[in-house]
Amino acid sequence: MVMATNTSTAAHTSLASVILEVADLEAARGFYSAFGVDTHIRLRASDAHSTGFRGFTLALTVSGPATVDHFVGAALEAGATVLKPAVKSLWGYGGVVQAPDGTIWKIATSEKKDTGPATREIDEVVLLLGVEDVKATKQLYAGRGLSVAKSFGGKYVEFAPGQSSPVKLALYKRRALAKDLGVPADGTGSHRVVLGGTADAFTDPDGFAWEAAASLAPTPS
Repeated sequence: MVMATNTSTAAHTSLASVILEVADLEAARGFYSAFGVDTHIRLRASDAHSTGFRGFTLALTVSGPATVDHFVGAALEAGATVLKPAVKSLWGYGGVVQAPDGTIWKIATSEKKDTGPATREIDEVVLLLGVEDVKATKQLYAGRGLSVAKSFGGKYVEFAPGQSSPVKLALYKRRALAKDLGVPADGTGSHRVVLGGTADAFTDPDGFAWEAAASLAPTPS
């Protein structure tokens, strides 16, 4: 576990890519292509042990309820399972699905009514890490050069996206995240996700691993 920072690292670190580690690479490629998110993530074959909640989710923000339903439907047709059906709430409309490889995806919109037909457009993708101490992890990441865009005490932190990344990074309390997704918070083994960074490799206190993006071999999804 590497937690030291230096001036050079702090000046240049940002999230460049998100790599999902999957047991069946070809099957995962097929799923994510059908789901419509293959340009936002990368895939890597791995047989690392993992049980229960992996401590993160990928969240899609889209334009309206019809588009939420489109992505949920595409995921289910490709083999995903529903963790939370898409429903209206105080904040909008959304649901949660789990991919065949085990990755949890949340699809949501702040709109409660459609203003047009469903599309395949994604407004934003957020990698939400569930951590034990949001403030401490925020300080670690900020010390390594990530710019904080939003911060709500020890509950939620959002970092400004890097120029080269299609995914935004955010932090949330692990148990709160699991509750929001509708799964038990317990889990052991690998997170089965790797964050590609623009600086040196390190692992944070919750076990989320960063690798230097330049060292990552091309693995198109």
